[in-house]
Amino acid sequence: MSVRIIVDSTTDLRPQAARRVQVVPLTIHFGEREFVDGVDIDTDRFYRMLVESDVLPTTSQPTPHAFGKVFSQAVEAGDSVVCITISAKLSGTFQSASIAAADYPGKVFVVDSRNVTIAAGVLVEYALELADRGMEAEEIALTLMDKRDQVKLLAMVDTLEYLKKGGRISATVAFAGGLLNIKPLITIDDGEVKMVSKARGVKQAYGQLGELIAKAGGVDFSKPVMLGYTGVEDTLLKKYMEENASFWSACGGEPPYAVIGSVVGTHAGPGAVAAAFFTAE
Repeated sequence: MSVRIIVDSTTDLRPQAARRVQVVPLTIHFGEREFVDGVDIDTDRFYRMLVESDVLPTTSQPTPHAFGKVFSQAVEAGDSVVCITISAKLSGTFQSASIAAADYPGKVFVVDSRNVTIAAGVLVEYALELADRGMEAEEIALTLMDKRDQVKLLAMVDTLEYLKKGGRISATVAFAGGLLNIKPLITIDDGEVKMVSKARGVKQAYGQLGELIAKAGGVDFSKPVMLGYTGVEDTLLKKYMEENASFWSACGGEPPYAVIGSVVGTHAGPGAVAAAFFTAE
């Protein structure tokens, strides 16, 4: 018997980890058009449509039946399951998974990551490490619930347009911010997307990102770390990595990174740079 790690499609992972998990997809809605996340639409197509669309896309959670199907397959194969989901405050996905898991007591354990994208990703990578050590599913789930609040996501947003479209800032603030080259910094706080700071220009934003990482308690490099970017090009992320290479060298080389998907990407728009990590304190 082994432990299967199951995630929803809002969790962004590097390829090595993605190959080791099963994914239950959300549905992305662009107006009247529906796409199964990661099946009918990939991140490149998502961002191209995001730029072209006048309205922001929305997502809907998988049904309990969708989770039940993969849980059933795992249990029938003699495996146990740890299912890690997007923050319950951002989606009903955790609830759907929990309803499905009720049919498999002692076999399926559902964990609300209280986060999203690469931050959920580092929690998943930690779960894979625990499974590799031979830890049982229930113990993995309890460990993740104990450690999940130590996971932080911080991101620099390159444009105010999508925060305006989402109603998080007014059109006036967005216009003035554009003139001043304002770069907001956002986080996931208590399971929700929140703005934590504003910088003038990319260089100042990179500096503030470092300050916010330190304020959060610094990075525990003994646990998984991941950087991320939104859009179809990683140019700004590469620039950030070059300018902060000495800090991230503790990863043992270039830090792992992944493209950020629909939930954070909708609010941030293309060009965002993000870091996800366990805090050292």
